[in-house]
Amino acid sequence: MSKPKIRIKPPVAVIGAGVAGLAAAARLAVAGHAVTVFEAGPSFGGKMHQFELPGGYRFDAGPSLFTLPQLVDDVFRLARRPPADYFRYKRLDPITNYFFADGTRLAAWAEADKFAAEVEEKLGAPAATVTQFLARSGRAYDATAGTFLHKSLHKAGTYFSPETLKAVGALPALGLLGTMHQRHAKAFADPRLVQLFDRYATYNGSDPYQAPATLSMIPHLEHGIGAFYPVGGIYAIAESLHRLATEFGVKFRFNEPVEEILVADKHVTGLRTAQDVYDFGRVVSNMDVVPTYRRLLPTQPAPERTLAQPRSSSALIFYWGIAREFPELDLHNIFFSSDYQQEFKAIFEGKTVADDVTVYVNVTSKKTPADAPAGHENWFVMVNVPHDEGQDWDALTQKTRRLVLARLSGALGTPIEPLIRAEKIWTPPGIAADTSSSGGALYGSSSNNPLAAFLRHPNFSGRLDGLYFCGGSVHPGGGIPLCLLSAKIVAELIG
Repeated sequence: MSKPKIRIKPPVAVIGAGVAGLAAAARLAVAGHAVTVFEAGPSFGGKMHQFELPGGYRFDAGPSLFTLPQLVDDVFRLARRPPADYFRYKRLDPITNYFFADGTRLAAWAEADKFAAEVEEKLGAPAATVTQFLARSGRAYDATAGTFLHKSLHKAGTYFSPETLKAVGALPALGLLGTMHQRHAKAFADPRLVQLFDRYATYNGSDPYQAPATLSMIPHLEHGIGAFYPVGGIYAIAESLHRLATEFGVKFRFNEPVEEILVADKHVTGLRTAQDVYDFGRVVSNMDVVPTYRRLLPTQPAPERTLAQPRSSSALIFYWGIAREFPELDLHNIFFSSDYQQEFKAIFEGKTVADDVTVYVNVTSKKTPADAPAGHENWFVMVNVPHDEGQDWDALTQKTRRLVLARLSGALGTPIEPLIRAEKIWTPPGIAADTSSSGGALYGSSSNNPLAAFLRHPNFSGRLDGLYFCGGSVHPGGGIPLCLLSAKIVAELIG
């Protein structure tokens, strides 16, 4: 009697230890693959890293908003480990404090009815209008997320499922044709409320005046499911995934950038770094798809139409240690410009920074007091800007810093610059250099096209067997939840 054959799963290399690379490595290791992660930097996290400034100010460097925490929990459940043993989080309420250009202030409460009542009190818009809009946003998400976010859009089988037909058929009835701005301008009479909902386009680096109305379902993530804060900060997500991956035998090779993905007969055969050549029949790139092709696959044909898709916006970030506490601020704070359309036109058409900018201020010391000295706060101050195309970033940074200080000082009624005790600045060229993001675009290609979801690079190569892609530059998109979903899709494709 012959012995049963034992199927040995092939080893897998992951390029990049960003959140998607960490999640993919953990999922693949749990499934029985031997996984090695190659990271150019000294540690894990990618954009999701942390640092400290003199004086005792800790910062999460990149992502600051956390939704869909179950996507992190799912990785631990797959490993049959209690998620709370690795990672914990708290629901935010309020989610965001809004400061409008006319002086109006509004708190975005987590519960939809309470948020709607706040809108009615502060903006005069009927509460029922807000609750109806959010309910429709929820229905749109429920109808489409399973198809457009959780599955590969580049596999024929996705399109022959009843779920897909249902999702496509639901779009007209849910009012998801046209642009985001058109959808919001039709739903709300108050331009401030339109501006509030238009800002959700920035969640994937897009322009609400161009982006499809399907993105109007994003508010449901916050008011229908919830926005959360990880205990210890956003970096705790990367820490927890790294710990799990290590426990399942994933090897991490830090400070070892990959120089080339090796290919023979249209099949991946391994990697080359400055230290050695490694044999792998499966390679997952968590690097931005543009440098993956341009730098790591220089002899292979590239999908030029895909790589030529317009880039998303980038960010100009000021990390400030502030020698005072501001009780009117919370974790997330938005200070709106007076002309939103002109602001986005400057970013996506002028490739510059407008003269009036919207400012986002994230203060993690509100939730983790140890992130700043007693009586102080750590301000992560961000402005949406174009990706790098050779602009004079020294001049744009100086200009933007002046605009930001004037906006915050005016809104908060006190000069901010004298309170700055420590400072670091991250520009689009810096983001590009530090994270291998093409042009420093935070989300790969923009979603300023109704077909953007279908034009993103797939999670696998159509030409090279054994090559896969995860992260914010490929399907389903950028941001923590979508990066985690890209890791899930890749792990399922590799099997």
